[in-house]
Amino acid sequence: MRVPFVLASASPRRLALLQQIGRPPDIVAPAEVDESPRPGEPPASLALRLALEKAVAAARAHPAALILAADTVVACGRRILPKAETECEARACLALLSGRRHRVYGGIAVRAPDGKLWQRNVQTTVKFARLGDAEIAGYIATGEWQGKAGGYAIQGRAGAYVGSVNGSYTNIVGLCIHTVWKLLLDADAYVERA
Repeated sequence: MRVPFVLASASPRRLALLQQIGRPPDIVAPAEVDESPRPGEPPASLALRLALEKAVAAARAHPAALILAADTVVACGRRILPKAETECEARACLALLSGRRHRVYGGIAVRAPDGKLWQRNVQTTVKFARLGDAEIAGYIATGEWQGKAGGYAIQGRAGAYVGSVNGSYTNIVGLCIHTVWKLLLDADAYVERA
């Protein structure tokens, strides 16, 4: 019997990336967890912890499914940037990123119906161009920043501000598809044997 595949995320970008590699989920079931960092928690640890918590939360609603959960954290040094919800937050993020390198951490968790977990942390370094007030205001006006980690979407107009990327581009978009593809191959083989 085929095991249903659940994406524990509301992100249309993650869904599109899974479709791109030929693995669309059977069910999209966002998992709600508290995304607040713990005191002193490093960005990479936060991304992976949230992915694992989302996988476990989704499993409560879909216990017989293979579940993929992920989280993206943007950080300048150890400073974790918010998922911008206001213009003020987005403006502060872009001002901080202007002319600097920052890291995008992707936490990925795959959970089998019996509770076995596969997990990975992916890191990508991004170099932003120096942005003037007019460029920041112009980007804020697009609205692309809303709900985005670090206040920008690289696949949109903010792509013009990116001088270089070291690592997975799709990790910045929301899901390192190379890593996910490998994890799903391992999970599929495991589920077939079980």
